Amino acid sequence: METRIEIQQYIPALRPEWDCFIANSRNGTFLFFRNYMDYHSDRFIDNSLLFRYKGKLIAVLPANREGDVLWSHQGLTYGGLVLSSKCTADRVLNIFSLLFSWLSERGFSKLVYKCVPDIYHRYPSQEDLYALFRNNARLVARNLSTTVSIPCRIPFSQLRRRGIKRALSCGIVVQESSDLENFWRVLSENLSDRYNRLPVHTVEEMSLLKGRFPACKGERVVAGCVIFEMDEWVHSQYISASPEGKEFGALDLLFHYLITDRYSDRKVFDFGQSTENKGSFLNSGLIAQKEGF
Repeated sequence: METRIEIQQYIPALRPEWDCFIANSRNGTFLFFRNYMDYHSDRFIDNSLLFRYKGKLIAVLPANREGDVLWSHQGLTYGGLVLSSKCTADRVLNIFSLLFSWLSERGFSKLVYKCVPDIYHRYPSQEDLYALFRNNARLVARNLSTTVSIPCRIPFSQLRRRGIKRALSCGIVVQESSDLENFWRVLSENLSDRYNRLPVHTVEEMSLLKGRFPACKGERVVAGCVIFEMDEWVHSQYISASPEGKEFGALDLLFHYLITDRYSDRKVFDFGQSTENKGSFLNSGLIAQKEGF
C-alpha cells in the first residue's frame, strides 16, 4: 500500500528548503522562489503548500488564500503543482485527493488552479491535468500565448522585417539599460492612451528584475520591454513603445536583437498572453504583432 503523503503549510522557516526544491524541480521557474513570491506579500495571503512522501519533499503548490478560495497563485501568471523527479502519476493523484480533503477540513469551498505552461517544463510534468480530469475539475479560462522556438524558428514576417530596416535607418539602437523609470513613463502613457490603464506593477516592484532591454534613440527611451530570464527560457513582459518608437519600428529592432542575438542560445522566447477576460477576448492587434516574429 502506498505510504501516506503528508501535507504541510508553508512558513518562512521553510524558505531554504522551498527554494532548493524549486531549483531542482521538473517544472519550477524563478517566479516560485520566495524572494519573488514574497515581494507582493502585502497584497496576498500566502497559503502555499508542501507535500512529503516518506518525509521527503516531492511537490509544492504556490498558492494564496482569498476568503474561502485557494488560488494558485493570484500574484503570478501561473502557479500549479511543482514536481520532483520522484513524483509519480499515482502520487500526483494522491496529492490531489489529500489536497481536497485538507481544503474541505479547513473551510475552503473552491480551488482555482493555474498550470505551469509546458514550455517551461524541464521534463514533461502534466500529471496534474490528468488529476484535475479525474476530480471533475471545470475549465473556466483558456488563454493564448505566443512563443518562438529559437532552435527551429521560422522567419520574421515581411512587416516586421520592414520595421527592422526602418528602425536601423532612423538610428535606433538597442542596449541593455537600468533606466527603468523612463521606460515606465513610456509604458504608462501608452497603456493610458490605448486602454485607459496603468501597469499592474510599480517601478519599485519591477526593479527586482535583472533583465531590462529598452531600445533607445539618443538618450531618450522610445521603446522597450521587461525580460524574465529562466535557464533555457526567456519571457518578455510590458512590451511598449512611444508614438515615435512605433513610427520608427523600434520594437521590431528590439525583438530582432533579443531573438537572433542576445538569446540565440536559448530554447524558447515567450511573448506571453494576448487574451483578456479569462480568454474570452483576443487582442488581435497585439497577437498579430507577436506572430510576426
